[in-house]
Amino acid sequence: MLAAAAMAQSSPGANTAVDQLIPWLLDEDQQLRGVPFSEVIFDTTGKKMLPFDASNPVDQRVAKAISAACDETIKKLNAPGSAIQHIDRINEVSSHFENSLRELLNATPGVHCAFPLTNDGKPQRSGYPDLRIVDIDSKRVFYIDPKLYAAAGRDSSFRTFYFEPKKTTNKVRDDAVHFIVGFAHERRGESSSRWKFTRWDLVDLSQFQVKLKAEFQGNNRDMYRAEAIVASSAK
Repeated sequence: MLAAAAMAQSSPGANTAVDQLIPWLLDEDQQLRGVPFSEVIFDTTGKKMLPFDASNPVDQRVAKAISAACDETIKKLNAPGSAIQHIDRINEVSSHFENSLRELLNATPGVHCAFPLTNDGKPQRSGYPDLRIVDIDSKRVFYIDPKLYAAAGRDSSFRTFYFEPKKTTNKVRDDAVHFIVGFAHERRGESSSRWKFTRWDLVDLSQFQVKLKAEFQGNNRDMYRAEAIVASSAK
């Protein structure tokens, strides 16, 4: 009996977790769609996503500070001599927006802005969210994740937001208001060779819905193993 059970466990036809997962993934109707991001955050971190309250003086004050920082950031980075004008890839521009917002918000009385710490207590730039703001008097926390996008693609359905649940590198450690701040830019070459940002929007994520896109991943180390290579080019 024990031998039969062991064979069943090692058999390719065994009812493993993967065997159960694949049919579920192939059935598109069963995929997780329209999932409240607030639930994802709570189930992942145990922290509540608080809605922005337009009648709350603290929320008003912080939103005003963020708005002023966004205006100044666009003005500063649109300048011909700004550091981003020498960068070709838009993905490499985003860190300059994070740095600018952080510096400007820290220069604003009553608020403090920093890169969030992980559960290990280490600052980390990558991953959601990018910035953590604290209203000093009330201790109310706000998370901000700046996003850069081409103005022409504002209504696109192309994926632009990602969240990967992690334990040790989780950066959501407070009940907080969650914001995306989106900066729209013209495509380079349309009017000039410079990056030109045209608008920003501060978005409350408390009603944001996401969907799960599952994929299996591998890396070069796993793929190009010596024992797996069948043939190679002549050296």
